[in-house]
Amino acid sequence: MSNSSRDAARSVVYAVVASTFFVGFGGGVVFPILPNLGEVVGISAFMVGVILSANRWTRLFANAPAGVLVDRIGTRKPFVAGLAIEGAATAGYVVAITSAMPEFWFVLARILWGVGSALVFATAYTITADISEADSRGTSMGIVRAGITFGFPAGMVLGGIVSEVYSNVAAFVLAASFAGLASVIAYVIVPETHVDSPDSSVRPWDVETTLPALTIGLVNFGLYFAYFGVLFSTLVLYLEAESMTLAVEVARIGIEYGEQGTSGLLMAVSALSGAVFTISGGKISDSVGARVPVLLAFLVTSCAGFAVLTVAHSLAIVVAGCTLIGAGQGGVGGPLTALLADLTPEDRMGRAMGTNNVFGDIGGALGPLISLPFADAIGFDVLYALSAVVPLLAGIVLVVGIYTYTGSLSPTVDESAV
Repeated sequence: MSNSSRDAARSVVYAVVASTFFVGFGGGVVFPILPNLGEVVGISAFMVGVILSANRWTRLFANAPAGVLVDRIGTRKPFVAGLAIEGAATAGYVVAITSAMPEFWFVLARILWGVGSALVFATAYTITADISEADSRGTSMGIVRAGITFGFPAGMVLGGIVSEVYSNVAAFVLAASFAGLASVIAYVIVPETHVDSPDSSVRPWDVETTLPALTIGLVNFGLYFAYFGVLFSTLVLYLEAESMTLAVEVARIGIEYGEQGTSGLLMAVSALSGAVFTISGGKISDSVGARVPVLLAFLVTSCAGFAVLTVAHSLAIVVAGCTLIGAGQGGVGGPLTALLADLTPEDRMGRAMGTNNVFGDIGGALGPLISLPFADAIGFDVLYALSAVVPLLAGIVLVVGIYTYTGSLSPTVDESAV
């Protein structure tokens, strides 16, 4: 690839990063408000749960068709459309909070957000895979993933501040504005990278079921199950059980952060750690010319983080555990999607990303259903000890699957490229 081609590819990657950051920022802005809908507009606790989970269940069914659509018509239109749909969904929050039927509008908005995010996730990584060479793909994938990851916690912080200082409506309007900006950036800068003309031979049920796609999908399942499904779902209850809170002083006013506030800060710390190591993980895999050793190292890091939580008796140790788990989760992200791109023909990358996203969302959706009852029955120490095993199992699946497919325990980037 010539220097001019590399510069052009880099500008597209940065545009994808900016778009996903701003739409993720918009999603983060509203997140501190949504769990409190019962108090804000009188919605029942059950309906709050439905609203919070509606986007993930929608995306579970939309991921595979989104990936197929990418291979059929290309990346540009679905990417721009997905960002625009997320912007419209965020604007729907403004309608919902001022409506006489807020439950209906919030559920509709979250369903739309699920459809939009399925399109964005399927296209963002496919665009990056299309325009990057094998020796820099890990870095590019890590940068894009970091853009998505950084946006959400940054938006959570700003959303909490804006809603407190101004109003919930102002926070929703701000979120919609950022999401709208994301679609404008994508429309102006991001070109078509995937197909020259629509491929009518691609069918909606033509998902990717190759060994690499299933192997990497199972690893993604384990990561989402342990990280979003276990850690994020149980952290506030764990802090409550351990009576851990964080006192901070803001503007000379002593503010006691209870379990909810402390868990939010810990999630942000974990997400920030993940974003940092997402970039470095992908870059390291490019530097050493192999993905599997880097992936195994970060899977062990995630395992260590959960192990730390089982012996944590102070907030500082909990912070260390959450940081390690975030680092492991993030460090796997770049090399894992890069490995999927290395082992997948370009014309099937959309379908492969759709399959990968389906596995991740299943893990994220099942995690809370299993972890919360388990925490009540067996305690948090045992739950986190079992969760520490999940990344190790994912590592075994990775090694067995890759060895079966390539004949090597650690294929080089050049050997993996198809």
